[in-house]
Amino acid sequence: MGLRPLTARSIVLSTLLGHHPPRLPARALVRVGELFGVAEGTVRVALSRMVAAGDLRYDDGAYALPARLRERQARQDDSRAPRVRHWSGEWEVAVVTAERRPAAERTALRQAMSDLRLAELREGTWLRPANLDRARPAVVSGSCTWFTAAPEGDPAELARGLWDLAGWARRAHALSDALAGDGPLPERFTVAAAALRHLVADPLLPEPLLPADWPGDELRSRYDTFAAELGESLRRYTAP
Repeated sequence: MGLRPLTARSIVLSTLLGHHPPRLPARALVRVGELFGVAEGTVRVALSRMVAAGDLRYDDGAYALPARLRERQARQDDSRAPRVRHWSGEWEVAVVTAERRPAAERTALRQAMSDLRLAELREGTWLRPANLDRARPAVVSGSCTWFTAAPEGDPAELARGLWDLAGWARRAHALSDALAGDGPLPERFTVAAAALRHLVADPLLPEPLLPADWPGDELRSRYDTFAAELGESLRRYTAP
């Protein structure tokens, strides 16, 4: 499936992103690295470089995710257990009304829109079905005017034009099948990390707008089963 082998850095990040709270001592992360055949020295070098780059915080004998990556963990958690509500057929529409902004602010706004699982209909106009319950960050609230509307045409056709549903489903089916196997734990860990990234990209549309045999719930279930198995293995490897 075109998955790259895990590096020491990706092993550390994936472990902490899947751990609650996302904080572990060095000895625990070294043991996790050993589980995947990565030498202790390689893990410790990766930890030092990640702290220097701002990808980790080190204090009181443990490594923890910084605020930026804790937000990523929260998005991943939401993708595993999305907070959905009854869909009445309405769509939420955000129109960017802020004055000319620096490039960094425009980039931050686009990322925030993507995190909210909105799709861009045209430049400055974002929308999605109003079936998700989530807070809007300040960068969005301060830059957009929001509306509630309903398309005059077929909403399923509109959804297909906004998201590559067929492509997402193909990838999800492949990842789900791979997670269901009984291969070596390191290989399945790599697949699970890819599955979690893929779930973050799930548009979480209402069922009436989804193609038949949509694999979102199946992939979430397969990931949760693997995560429980992995958690038990990590508890053995990270015990004092």
